[in-house]
Amino acid sequence: MVNLIQSAKEQINGLLQAAYEKAAAAGQLPAGAELSGTVEIPKDTANGDFAANHAMAGARALHMAPRKIAQALTENMRLEGSFFASVETAGPGFINFRLGPGWYGAVLQAVQAEGADYGRCNDGGGKKLMVEFVSANPTGPMHMGNARGGVLGDALASILERVGWQVSREFYVNDAGNQIEKFASSIDARYRQLILGEEAVPFPEDGYHGDDIKALAAAFRAENGDAFLDRSEAERHAAMARFGLDRNIPKMQADLRRYGIEYDKWFFESELHESGYVAETVDKLTQLGQTYEQNGALWLRTSAILSEKLRAAGKSPEEIEKMELKDDVLRRANGFYTYFAADIAYHRNKFEKRGFDKVVNVWGADHHGHVARLKGAMDALGLDGEHRLDIVLMQLVKLTRNSKLVVMSKRTGKAISLTNLLDEIPVDAARYFFNSRPESPVEFDLELAVRQDSENPVYYVQYAHARICTMLENLAAEGHPVPEAGALKPELLTEPAEHELIKQLAALPDELRQAARDYDPSRINKYVMELAARFHRFYTACRLKGAEEELLKSRLLLADCTRRVLALALGIIGVHAPEKM
Repeated sequence: MVNLIQSAKEQINGLLQAAYEKAAAAGQLPAGAELSGTVEIPKDTANGDFAANHAMAGARALHMAPRKIAQALTENMRLEGSFFASVETAGPGFINFRLGPGWYGAVLQAVQAEGADYGRCNDGGGKKLMVEFVSANPTGPMHMGNARGGVLGDALASILERVGWQVSREFYVNDAGNQIEKFASSIDARYRQLILGEEAVPFPEDGYHGDDIKALAAAFRAENGDAFLDRSEAERHAAMARFGLDRNIPKMQADLRRYGIEYDKWFFESELHESGYVAETVDKLTQLGQTYEQNGALWLRTSAILSEKLRAAGKSPEEIEKMELKDDVLRRANGFYTYFAADIAYHRNKFEKRGFDKVVNVWGADHHGHVARLKGAMDALGLDGEHRLDIVLMQLVKLTRNSKLVVMSKRTGKAISLTNLLDEIPVDAARYFFNSRPESPVEFDLELAVRQDSENPVYYVQYAHARICTMLENLAAEGHPVPEAGALKPELLTEPAEHELIKQLAALPDELRQAARDYDPSRINKYVMELAARFHRFYTACRLKGAEEELLKSRLLLADCTRRVLALALGIIGVHAPEKM
């Protein structure tokens, strides 16, 4: 697909090379040197639309002052048939290019012609990539961290799809292990309290205190009566865990669907244990010499694995020693496998069994210490975790209302759940606000999220789209439909506000590539905010109704292209583009 910013940069490199060869043939520059450099977009458009530093980069090879090189290049440059109207030397040797009408017209033609595919590229080459995100324990309602991780993972998956990866979205259900036993014992205690009284049954000190546990206990009793009171603890816990999971997991799926998130697969940890895949994975690590036994437990040589990687990365023995690396238990003395063992098996399954070329996990920042250990375990299995497994760590969420912090505690049951949040604010606002830079804490202003004015960023962007739709509808009713781009006269679009708006339209392909490269979907938030702002400036500065017919057609096309790209970019982050507001 067309990337007009990249095309302009490539064309500049070609123009500079041709100018160098011509200058060298004329004896103005030494022949035989390699001319290279970078082409950037200046922050200040007074310095041109693109700036090249080739003259400065080539000064040593050409044994000349950069400004003299730049002058020779500009004197020998031919812009006929190019995207550029002019070129000039500036400062110590920058070469500044100014765009001509052909480039602006080409952007609008690309937006209209490519439609929903505008901005796509094939950086991923069709390789298989999994994004695993949310993966909340199914022991209670999803909280704000899950809400943020859901948006970041879903938006990132959409971006990676657009740059050429074959993407699968996955939720890993931790339906085995200690947290499930704690879940079952919490329901069991509440169940027995309902029958025997709260004073007669102590609640587990580390149990889950939320009202949802009380509701599950009441529902279990309503279905089974007091029949389980005389069953063994193991029987009660097995039945209550299954009862709770059978209700919580569909509720999680429904909440995420309401949030605009659909997964390709829900993968259950219990399947790894029941199939013997965890045991098989641990046995494979043992066969590879990566484990040892001590005090009845089986340990992974994590410290040795990570030390080897750190040495290869240039770390000194002293630096490595200061890190106090530790080994990890894979199988406890009681014969049960640890969560880490299951996690290793799960990621081995992703790479070895299901054949994903790349895996991206979106985790909370509290998992930071787990990243190197899991990558190291993949390396130990020969699966190149260093390059094939990427972890996006996201920081905490703070909710505020009336300028006061909303206290959240999952354990005490005083958390605001995803369901509570979506009952209070629109899904679009939640998705937009949570799609912020993963590495930065986010403060979610519940009051701002429901405001219908320009202070609310999602309202501001959606209003721009609705405003364009209304304007185009009204002008079409007056006999002025949006024209085909082939009929455009780009030389009529001369106003700075028009040029700045078209440049922003042209920026989407690069923004998508950079968002994919950095695993930062928040770039699209910033992109649509700037696009909306430039449209509002264009709408104020450039009259449509009553403009001369050919100019009106050009401006209609520009407005319609803005509408298309706003809707496309909002869709990538899962936010609607309303036609009326």
